[in-house]
Amino acid sequence: MREVMRKEEGFTLVELLIVVIILGILAAVAIPQFGSSTDDAKLSTLQSNLSSLRNAVELYKQEHDNTYPGAVLETDGSTATTALTCPNAFEKQLTLYSDEYGVTAVGSSAGARGPYVKKVALPENPFNKLSTVKCDITTNDITSVTTDGTTGWLFYVLTGRFVANDGAHDTL
Repeated sequence: MREVMRKEEGFTLVELLIVVIILGILAAVAIPQFGSSTDDAKLSTLQSNLSSLRNAVELYKQEHDNTYPGAVLETDGSTATTALTCPNAFEKQLTLYSDEYGVTAVGSSAGARGPYVKKVALPENPFNKLSTVKCDITTNDITSVTTDGTTGWLFYVLTGRFVANDGAHDTL
């Protein structure tokens, strides 16, 4: 018997197209799953940061005669009269040592309180990658929130309300 010899020539174009289509379908199913897990991780980080910062704000208030951080200047303890002076005072009063009047110092001294946030700066909002804070020194309605996305955080000095300022997560 004579054996017929076949030449192996590789895959046909149709076979390759079928494999590419199958890989495309698998990628279309798998990639959205990875995207949602990234959003879930960002949301979890945001909730953790909000919880930590809200606790720090409340602890500061308890240790400073019911005065919220940013309500007084960090340099001399006088009332912060503009929304421009409040953010710097807020951040320094949470990240540095302060006396009972809110005057901050780098090192600890007798009667020093804090720091309430153990980092040099506030954590960033994972959705807009900003760690800055914007203060509202006039609103005293606890239900009122107006976010604009220009900073990572928004703090209402009169009510103590602290929210994410990314335009999408201000109800957390």
